[in-house]
Amino acid sequence: MNLDEIEIKIIETADRRAVKKLYQQAGWWEENDESVDGCAWIDTLVSQSFCFVGAFRSGEMIGMGRAVSDSVSDAYIQDVVVLKKFRGRGIGAAIIQKIIWFLKTSRIGWIGLIAEPGTQAFYQRLGFALLEGYAPMLLKRKKEDSC
Repeated sequence: MNLDEIEIKIIETADRRAVKKLYQQAGWWEENDESVDGCAWIDTLVSQSFCFVGAFRSGEMIGMGRAVSDSVSDAYIQDVVVLKKFRGRGIGAAIIQKIIWFLKTSRIGWIGLIAEPGTQAFYQRLGFALLEGYAPMLLKRKKEDSC
């Protein structure tokens, strides 16, 4: 399989099962989470992202990535993942490049992301650099805050 067999495109809707499978393979979806049928929020996740990109092979969604943005100045790339059996073939890079193209076309000047441990070299090859002197932070959630 080569990259010519993969279609990378911006989408506004996605199959919930395909998105769930990608999130599971990335380790972002716990097995005890609700069934995909009860996950209407996936539809909102896709449609309300500033840019949602899918990678498809023979109609099957094998990768995804998205950006959230204020639509004027800043954007963050999130949730970039490719199914394990298709990794290492340039698909993730193609997803990132498509997102960057869309953001630049939309005149977004600041594009950031938080790289998972071990992925910094991948993102650096795509033009990203460490934000020296800054630390990513996350609000701690209490159990009673979860839905």
